Amino acid sequence: MSHHTSLNKVTILIAEDDDGHAELIQQLLEEVGVRNPLVRFRDGQEVLDFLRGGSTVPPAERGQAYLLLLDIRMPRVDGVEVLRQLKADAVLKNIPIIMLTTTDDPREVQSCYQHGCNCYVTKPVEFEQFASVLKNLGMFLLIVKVPQVGS
Repeated sequence: MSHHTSLNKVTILIAEDDDGHAELIQQLLEEVGVRNPLVRFRDGQEVLDFLRGGSTVPPAERGQAYLLLLDIRMPRVDGVEVLRQLKADAVLKNIPIIMLTTTDDPREVQSCYQHGCNCYVTKPVEFEQFASVLKNLGMFLLIVKVPQVGS
């Protein structure tokens, strides 16, 4: 019986409506050595359905550890609303959430932290900047201990 949590058990959820951004994020995660399974969603409603076990997508597994990369500007339900709803949910509020956005509007940043996001990443246009942000994120992913039921 092994009690250590291997990071491979963490599934990374990417909520990003822009295909180009989503592909870039996936490529960069791979480049920094993150080999975790990735699940991509195109809007906030898809993420909520997945995590709550809605009808349109196969539901999240109970006891599975998730990390959510959440874009703020998305159709149907935006990132801030997803963040608000997840943090208000007794079961889902422990999922680490990293906000992704193209703006660094201080009011928006403040609002995300008030709603309980773990980290806020501005999506720069320059590849190098974006890569370094995600490299930092990659290091965070490699050392983070995600709580697991019954360990």
